[in-house]
This record gives sequence, C-alpha cells and structure tokens, in this order.
Amino acid sequence: MKAIGRTRWIIPEGFIPSRSMPNADRPLLSHEAFCILNAGDVEAHIEVTLFFTDREPIGPYRMTLAGRRTRHYRFNELQEPEKVPLDTDYASVIESDVPIVVQHTRLDSRASEIALLSTIAWPAD
Repeated sequence: MKAIGRTRWIIPEGFIPSRSMPNADRPLLSHEAFCILNAGDVEAHIEVTLFFTDREPIGPYRMTLAGRRTRHYRFNELQEPEKVPLDTDYASVIESDVPIVVQHTRLDSRASEIALLSTIAWPAD
C-alpha cells in the first residue's frame, strides 16, 4: 500500500496527572497516548521530542514501527532518555522518516466521571 500521512506531527497540549481513580488498573490509569498508523510498506523510524514551559526539551525518544502496522504508545511509559514528568504541561513533536498518521488520546481518570479526549495531531509538513 502507498504510504499515507506526513513525516512531522505536533501535539501542542499534553499533561499527565499524578492521580487516577483509586485502584485504577492499566486500562483506567490516567494517561496520554499517541497512536501511530504506518500504512506504507516501509518500516518507520520515529523520534519524539517533548517541550516544556520552563525547562529544556527532552528527547528524542526513539521507536520503530513496521510497515502496514499501528501502535498505541503511552507517554507515561516512555523511559529513555528520561520519564515524562507528571503534573507538568508539555507539547510534543513526532517525526518519522516515512509518512505516518498520528492521533492523540488522553484519559483523565482523577474523577469518577472519567474524561476521554481524542483528536488527530497537527500535520506540520
């Protein structure tokens, strides 16, 4: 299949609360995620850089996604070069060497009403 999407995506808003519903398991743990679709045949080499209000950026976080695959990555689970800080506003730039599609999702389970937000990231190129 022909590759679709863009090679640079921006999510200007990010925040991971340190609290979740009491005893929340992984599916209901408050989190931010970026979902990537690589519809093309070629493996995607992806780099994520995070930007903050009052400190230098963190990154790049590196990952690889095979062609004709999708994957949901949680910002909460990124480890290298360092964990994403909780209770801190951030923005992210996601770059790939082949076109991909990126969607942003947030689950905020601090309250029993549970807020879920999902939107397509901004294609920058």
